[in-house]
Amino acid sequence: MDAELFKQQAKAHILAAGAEHRPLEIRGGGSKSWYGQQVQGELLDTRGYSGVIDYEPTELVITARCGTPLAEIEALLAQHNQMLAFEPPHFGSAATLGGTVASGLSGPSRQAVGALRDFVLGAVLMDGKGDVLHFGGQVMKNVAGYDVSRLLAGSLGTLGLILEVSLKVLPLPVASSSRRFAMTEADAIRSLNQWGGLPLPISASCWQDGMLTLRLSGAQAAVSAAEKNLGGEAVADADNFWHAIREQTHCFFATATSEKSLWRLSLPSTTTALALPGDTLIEWGGAQRWLITDADTDPQLIRAAAANAGGHATLYRSADKSAGVFHPLAPAVAQIHRRLKAGFDPSAIFNIGRMYPDF
Repeated sequence: MDAELFKQQAKAHILAAGAEHRPLEIRGGGSKSWYGQQVQGELLDTRGYSGVIDYEPTELVITARCGTPLAEIEALLAQHNQMLAFEPPHFGSAATLGGTVASGLSGPSRQAVGALRDFVLGAVLMDGKGDVLHFGGQVMKNVAGYDVSRLLAGSLGTLGLILEVSLKVLPLPVASSSRRFAMTEADAIRSLNQWGGLPLPISASCWQDGMLTLRLSGAQAAVSAAEKNLGGEAVADADNFWHAIREQTHCFFATATSEKSLWRLSLPSTTTALALPGDTLIEWGGAQRWLITDADTDPQLIRAAAANAGGHATLYRSADKSAGVFHPLAPAVAQIHRRLKAGFDPSAIFNIGRMYPDF
């Protein structure tokens, strides 16, 4: 579809929905429709607004429209030995750039390079009034005041229609190696935090069922030195292993059935193993803990344990999300969310209830 035609039709759709107070569901490929609460409303499909707008490999920046397939972007970057360093999960071949940014999800390398929001340089948004707003830019030093473009990362389409995004990209590492160590959960948490304070090129980590796996990435000399220093066993088919962790096709995640719930716990990396029922997988140097537990386990027990440790818990996948997907907000933070929602979406039509029931 012609880009200008799409924007004209989207604006007309938004204005009509706002005038009649009809909710809209903003959706791209739908690969992450399960994430968050279920959304009700008319579909506003973003896939008609697709294509890379600007990409200059020497500038390490790519700008593309929201409906651009994520796989297309990654393939283009790979031709120039570059990548989206935060390793966004696809969760299906239909993943789009807009949905990737709106979900705000990062992959195994988040512990080393930062989260998706750290790579957002600029964005173009159509708000609830049909106005097209430009935030940030296409250069790495272009932030004056509050960085609204990064606010859109993880907003799940509740603030408006993300039309375009500019992302910082990085070169592919020259060398990569994965090593595996047999150790307990407590030893893994302790080791990860010790190694995290050393000049080691650790780009990803994963502990599950008594085995800790590390990925080393960077210059060949640094990777070779780290291999010699750390030891461990080489991991066969390491690329597929990390892909399975990123896309949650690893056998651990397969146990999250209709009778089980998958929780994502964000915790200080030094937090010792929590006394919670279920099976655990640890990523990001100890800062991200996946918990698979019985569906009837009290959600308040899990959230209280996470909060007491200084973190929060998200009900990632579950047949029953009545307890709420995201950790309850403190009153002051919730008020900020409501003001932002009212400012960008005064008619309250965008992805209502996707994050929290009242907005």
